[in-house]
Amino acid sequence: MSDRAQAGGLTVASQAGIPTQVFNDIADAGEWRSALEGAAAGLVVLAGFLKRVPDEVVRAWRGRIINIHPALLPRHGGTGMYGRRVHQAVLDSGEAETGATVHLVTEEYDQGPVLGQATVPVLPGDTAEELAARVLAAEHRLLPAAVLAAAKAGRPVKFEVEIPSSLAP
Repeated sequence: MSDRAQAGGLTVASQAGIPTQVFNDIADAGEWRSALEGAAAGLVVLAGFLKRVPDEVVRAWRGRIINIHPALLPRHGGTGMYGRRVHQAVLDSGEAETGATVHLVTEEYDQGPVLGQATVPVLPGDTAEELAARVLAAEHRLLPAAVLAAAKAGRPVKFEVEIPSSLAP
């Protein structure tokens, strides 16, 4: 499911024979519920999704919606903290490390309980783009680990993941 017809994930899913849907109105809780109920979704995984999930949907799937954020929450989260802005905020703060966080989705951006994190060093002279590339590599390990842990447990759970030494502080 996506709010953008050109989203790469829709192409991948379609090629794999997985049904896809593009929302007409991303704020329409009824459209979300129809899609999720029609798919008998037990877990909702947000990845690269920058919009707010309607509160009614969050309540109906409470504890079953996870999101990944490109920083170590609770630092550098909330409204407007996405993309280059997050990484620039980390650099501006002078922090020695950053990373990625998988958390449960609540009605407030980036406020849900943390399920897992991966740390990434902030290197001297880093640009936001260089830092973003290392964080993205960590995200690509973290999110699948979260989904696998949830599949094994039958629900989202806290988990740990080992990341390559090239990304670790």
